[in-house]
Amino acid sequence: MTTAEKTRKLTEILEEKGQGLNFKYGGDGSIDQDVIAEREDLGYDASERAKALLDDYYQALASTTTEWQYNFTRKWEELEGDLTILRRAKAQAYAFAHLEPTIYPGELIVGAKTNYLRGSFGNPWLIQSFFVAKGSELYEKYKSDSNARSDMDKQVQIGTGGGNVTHDLPGAISLAGKFGLRTEEVPALNKITEYWAGKTLEEVGERISSTVPGFDVKNNLLRTATSRADSAYTIPVGRQVVSYYYPLQYGLDGMIEICDQKYLEVAGQADGDGYGGLDRMYFYQAVGIVIKGIRDWIGNYVKELDRRIPLTDDAKQKSEYEQIRETLAWIQHKPPRTFREAVQIMWFTQLALVNEEVASGMSPGRLGQVLFPWYDQDIKNGRITDDEVMEILELMRVKFTAIDLFVSTASSSVLMGNTFNNVALGGLTRDGRPASNKLDWMFLEAAERVPTTQPTLSVLWDEKLPEDFLLKAAEVVKMGSGFPAYMNCRVGQDFVLDQCAHEGMKVDEARAFAIGGCLETNAGTWKTVTVNGVEYEIPSGASGATVNGVHFISNPSVVNLVLFNGKDMRTGIQLLPPHDKKLETYEEFWEQYKAYYEFIVGIQLKFGNIQHDLHRKMMPTLWNSATTPGCLDKGHDIEHMGAMYNSTFFGVESTGTVNMVNSLASLKKLVYEDGKYTLDDMRDAIENNFGFYLASEIGSYSMSEQVQKPDGAAYDEILSDCLAAPKYGVGDPYADGILREYEEWFCKFPRALRSFMDEPLYPCQISVSTHGTFGNNEVATPDGRLAGVTFADASLSAAPGTDRKGPYALFESACCWDQSQSQNSQMNMKIHPTAIKGDAGTKHLADLVRAYMVSGGFHIQFNVVDSKMLVKAQKEPENYRDLMVRVAGFTQYWVEISKPIQDELIARTEYEGV
Repeated sequence: MTTAEKTRKLTEILEEKGQGLNFKYGGDGSIDQDVIAEREDLGYDASERAKALLDDYYQALASTTTEWQYNFTRKWEELEGDLTILRRAKAQAYAFAHLEPTIYPGELIVGAKTNYLRGSFGNPWLIQSFFVAKGSELYEKYKSDSNARSDMDKQVQIGTGGGNVTHDLPGAISLAGKFGLRTEEVPALNKITEYWAGKTLEEVGERISSTVPGFDVKNNLLRTATSRADSAYTIPVGRQVVSYYYPLQYGLDGMIEICDQKYLEVAGQADGDGYGGLDRMYFYQAVGIVIKGIRDWIGNYVKELDRRIPLTDDAKQKSEYEQIRETLAWIQHKPPRTFREAVQIMWFTQLALVNEEVASGMSPGRLGQVLFPWYDQDIKNGRITDDEVMEILELMRVKFTAIDLFVSTASSSVLMGNTFNNVALGGLTRDGRPASNKLDWMFLEAAERVPTTQPTLSVLWDEKLPEDFLLKAAEVVKMGSGFPAYMNCRVGQDFVLDQCAHEGMKVDEARAFAIGGCLETNAGTWKTVTVNGVEYEIPSGASGATVNGVHFISNPSVVNLVLFNGKDMRTGIQLLPPHDKKLETYEEFWEQYKAYYEFIVGIQLKFGNIQHDLHRKMMPTLWNSATTPGCLDKGHDIEHMGAMYNSTFFGVESTGTVNMVNSLASLKKLVYEDGKYTLDDMRDAIENNFGFYLASEIGSYSMSEQVQKPDGAAYDEILSDCLAAPKYGVGDPYADGILREYEEWFCKFPRALRSFMDEPLYPCQISVSTHGTFGNNEVATPDGRLAGVTFADASLSAAPGTDRKGPYALFESACCWDQSQSQNSQMNMKIHPTAIKGDAGTKHLADLVRAYMVSGGFHIQFNVVDSKMLVKAQKEPENYRDLMVRVAGFTQYWVEISKPIQDELIARTEYEGV
């Protein structure tokens, strides 16, 4: 499209009809629209030590290395013929034991995923087709054997700023559009990938799956961006609450002793289980091997400090090295005695989990309550001060932020580089008392002092929580980091109790829940730890990975598939079997929607079951299983139902819910009730994008910037009517009734389906950044959204500019159904900084949260930012390196977010008064 071809923007057309798009709610008119309002400065400042480490992070690039894969593969090759689980254990132990120690001056907590400050790596035995070095023979082969996943890589966008390495640099190549690899490591990469060619989980899985009916449909679901299939190939485990109980209570030597004792008990014993009984023997042996490798890894740091200490002249640095060495030498073998030791073994536990497997959302859970016993003992005995604890928590924030996740371009477009390390605060104790403590409070303040993207914070909201704690949380929100998010204790507890009751969960256990990943409600348990002879009860994760199986179905795409008889209109692919129905009533349309949706779920579930079954057979998860309660008792890993609770492993994820609801409302009103248009009229308008250019043609992905074609005015009326049709988010029973009917169906039908573990599925309603990928690859929809425009975010956020009656009307719409029937729901709001300024604004924000929680909402979070700042940051990214925004269930640096998501964030309704 040339400049001469441009006609009018959509905003101009709608303003002529009195239908403005750039809507701002509330306010008294006092905001100067020519001045960017800054977020409120609450006067908190980080320690010099934390500032220095954070400055280093901002200068670092997303880097990858071959160290882990090279050593794993070297040992794996040597063990040809060994039992798979033992072969994997020995290769992992060897890889851990040969990781180069990385210590930065000024650190108090040491340990890194790789030898880079911001480092990550891919596991070629899982999937490698997206990171083979260009120019190699294998690269050309994978390129010629193009599959659905590589096709999707071409359909997406990722952020180009910050530390992302989007193109080759002098001395480094770009992999997966985001990560840099030094050129001297390319030969090693080529050697590793050549060895694994044909042996990866992806390739084995595709060979087997290709013989199963529906294989082509599964791949076309990816090609058409109708869903995100193939979950085991990308991130097979994750979205879970980590348990630190075993390393904290027993130490690594103690865990090895447990494995050795259990091995002797079960060796050669089937115990009535003719299928898996003897597997326990191999499991305990394998876990013990891996733990020894992790112990050797920590030992590498001890050796490095032994080398550095004599060479260090600075007395302060030398003393700190000596203290760190003492800590590491102890926790290499024994359970921690002090807060510093507890944090250090927690950190190596975390790193080992994300090294073992490509995993996102390995969340620390209720970490303030987990670490409290050591904090309490140290404070009481004068071993540490609150200022020293605060500095450790500040440094911990940078350490978590520096963990990257090496995945394909398509996966990066969804995750936006986020690792979803969710720390939960508040909640209830086993007996229903408020669980918030001093460390929870300090985690909040550390986030004020060091506003990084990780770890994200979530308040498990309950009316019993102290008011000053809730006000502190609201104060942190005002700084603009997008967290803490708020999750409703009652709703979360009801979900896990309902989902896990058949596994023996009771109400007191349900209260131990926390959030794994961005919004995934995870089952928990209570564990007793002993510190200096004093017993404490702490919460702990108690389930395996969550939200695998059926990944992200695009709800608006299913509406269009019904309209066009199963054909994807962007690609021309006949994706689903034609229904050949006239769709003469709304009820018939709705029934066909459900039929198509359930067909897609059935396809994804079938192949998801195959993929995850292969994963557990080929790549058993060992360290994760060793730390997850239940596995060491049962002798089975998390993918063989070893965890205490296993019924949250597989779910059905949806995205674009609000655009779907608004589209159905438009069709119901304009076609089936008023009869102003026929379905053919709608089809014609959609096929012609209501007379507008594609969003990709103009390079903008929000509605307000869309440009009409010179001959597009013929569709003005139908577009105007579609945009004016009933919308979700204003307390309108018409649209809300459609949402309620959808939720009652969507929350029920997955429970009749079974995962590869023979456990029921459940509904999951989050968007991450899929609303960008799916929206950018979907044609226009009946709600008036134009082709390529990003979908509305989350699951219960209103479409930009449609929530015109304020937050309480939005809450009324969102709470028209029982949110405890779903693993989660998601609500985002954007508030102008002046709307909640000062102490009165803090209380007003806390009251707003309370109103939603009391109404039955599960989740709410806020972007506190002036939209004008986002517009300027889009034009001048170099001046906004540290600007953070809340995307969906996560916070990310603005410069590392793709433009489609940036445009959608700018377009969200801005509340100038609440």
